[in-house]
Amino acid sequence: MSSWRSFLRRGAALSLSTLSGVLIAVLPAHAAPSGPDVSSWQHGGGSLINWFAVKSAGYDFAMVKATEGLSYINPYYVPDSLMIRAAGLSRGTYHYARPNLPPEPQAVLYAAVALGQNGPYDLPPVLDLEHTGGLGPAALIDWTRRYLSTVQALTGRVPIIYTYPSFWRTAMADTTEFANHPLWIADYRGNPQPEVPGGWRTWTFWQTTDSGSIPGIAGPVDLNVYSGAQGDLASYANIR
Repeated sequence: MSSWRSFLRRGAALSLSTLSGVLIAVLPAHAAPSGPDVSSWQHGGGSLINWFAVKSAGYDFAMVKATEGLSYINPYYVPDSLMIRAAGLSRGTYHYARPNLPPEPQAVLYAAVALGQNGPYDLPPVLDLEHTGGLGPAALIDWTRRYLSTVQALTGRVPIIYTYPSFWRTAMADTTEFANHPLWIADYRGNPQPEVPGGWRTWTFWQTTDSGSIPGIAGPVDLNVYSGAQGDLASYANIR
């Protein structure tokens, strides 16, 4: 959710999704559950996010960066994570992949920091995959398979994959192997629907912009919508 943003503005064919995605495109924006994703970038000068203001503005969920590679833990993960829950938002957490390092220890670090990601208000764990780490497609596919299998074994939940279309088509050779995992796709081109690569029938979350504005969060922030592909958001987040 960083250096790849320029790639997303390059043209590509539009793929229409399922009926739930079409409904999101034509209904008012507030009709679909929506929310930001954040990392330390949203804490300039050490400022904290007012998650109660985010909730009061009508947002339903938030995604927060937990870990990266083998050693990085977001220093704002704990306050964000606790206050997201206190404010009554569904919470997703993600690991930023560094495929130049082995996948299993990264999965263990993430699961330990995220405390399983399987309690009330918890969305499934997320793998943020947007760098190759110098691996070719076959090796990167194997890395991804091993990471996802380890996280699923540790959390008991099927992880979500975050990526963007051009990366998946090239770095992952547009593999369809992971189409059973929910897709969080980043596509900022302003089309009625995002492009869905890799054999996925639909998307679960769509990151529509990196320049959103939300009460309670200083500066620009990524904004996302939920399609309903995994059922209602409350059930998906273990609320009922």
